[in-house]
Amino acid sequence: MPMTLDSFVQRARAALKDHPDTTGREMVCDLVREALKDTAFVAAHINDGTPERQVLYEDPELGFTVLAHAYTGAKTSGPHDHGPSWAIYGQAAGETIMTDWECLARPTEATPGKAKRIRDYAMKPGDAYLYEPGVLHSPRRDGPTRLLRIEGLNMDRVKRLPYQPVDAAA
Repeated sequence: MPMTLDSFVQRARAALKDHPDTTGREMVCDLVREALKDTAFVAAHINDGTPERQVLYEDPELGFTVLAHAYTGAKTSGPHDHGPSWAIYGQAAGETIMTDWECLARPTEATPGKAKRIRDYAMKPGDAYLYEPGVLHSPRRDGPTRLLRIEGLNMDRVKRLPYQPVDAAA
């Protein structure tokens, strides 16, 4: 039976209510992988007409937000975390090069944080990764991509402070 947005949300809610910790978030990450294998789900919710950020669902009780993203060209982000939130990135189409970063110094209102590159890896269709609160990462897309992403909180309402990459030799 094809997955619907409603069934996805209900299963995510159950996982997060029953396990309000990393275990529940890993269960949601597995659910994202399952959704990405469902061609009807992807075609319905993460198609070529999707904007760069489209909220598909925001949970009124738990606060998690389900998003679809479609990028038509190259796009790069600097190192960042999701503040007090976690995030799951799921690759629906194209390829994202993700970089993990080590936090050398957290940002303040007056100064950006410092981060050192740890590793790069390719996210291909069907891949999904969980980034816990405070975990630094940065995506790079060299061409068209589509993503299913889950935020623990709607990041439109969260102020985040910037990080600067620091050369490992510095």
